[in-house]
Amino acid sequence: MTANMSIDPAEFLHDQMAAASPDLLRGLLSTFIQALTSAEADAVCGAPTACPATSGPTLS
Repeated sequence: MTANMSIDPAEFLHDQMAAASPDLLRGLLSTFIQALTSAEADAVCGAPTACPATSGPTLS
């Protein structure tokens, strides 16, 4: 006999978000926004994703 162990994803996410600290949520939101704006800037400038610059100022 097997047990039906299905989880409702929406309910699971709701429970996890309700139990999370505000600092965690703030960090997740900040990371998400930064990723979106970075991708948008790359698209506008025509830069390939995740490629280091080959020229520019150095910090040494």
